[in-house]
Amino acid sequence: MAEQRWDAELERTWTELVATARRTVTDGLVVGTSGNVSARVGDRVLVTPSGVPYDRLTPDDLTCVDLTGRQVLGTLVPTSELPLHLAVYRTTDARAIVHTHAVHATAVSTLVPELPLVHYMAGALGGPVRVAPYATYGTDELAGNMLRALTDRSGCLLQNHGTITYGTTLGQAYDRTAQLEWMCRLWLTASSVPGLTPSLLTGAQLAEASEKLRGYGQRK
Repeated sequence: MAEQRWDAELERTWTELVATARRTVTDGLVVGTSGNVSARVGDRVLVTPSGVPYDRLTPDDLTCVDLTGRQVLGTLVPTSELPLHLAVYRTTDARAIVHTHAVHATAVSTLVPELPLVHYMAGALGGPVRVAPYATYGTDELAGNMLRALTDRSGCLLQNHGTITYGTTLGQAYDRTAQLEWMCRLWLTASSVPGLTPSLLTGAQLAEASEKLRGYGQRK
């Protein structure tokens, strides 16, 4: 009975994971098979497979590894960015991760070491969003750079690469990705006006907004 519940949980999570991956394409956050999505269930991690268009994924394509990266379910090769995902799961309370190559966020990653405080929604990611220094994709070096940029944050930019965000659910991880891309687009748009410089929030202003964000939304 317990095994049946476990299998049902994996199947439910895989269905949600595939839907989230497809949404990154629909919303223009990735092109083709770039980017990847994962979710943790117990000590196992479901991940999108490498190089497979998301609209072709089926329930039979479920791809699962343990926290060491050893494949325990499925026959498709896991995403090449598996080291990024596993590094986050080993060091945070993340239950879901979304990695994208969103255009505006990637553009910002080539310009500054930290996204300027152009909007208070940075508070939803824990504070000013840092840029992790460039390293070749799929490497432990990139994973290390990312973890340093993620210190006390739930999202960061990857220089000349893209974004990574995590959350307690796939929905939250995706929303944080979308918010990060929106903030990057906002800063690029405002900073492109000739002769004008965007006004930025102070640390105190961000702290005040962050506190309010903790109580945002409906309460059960």
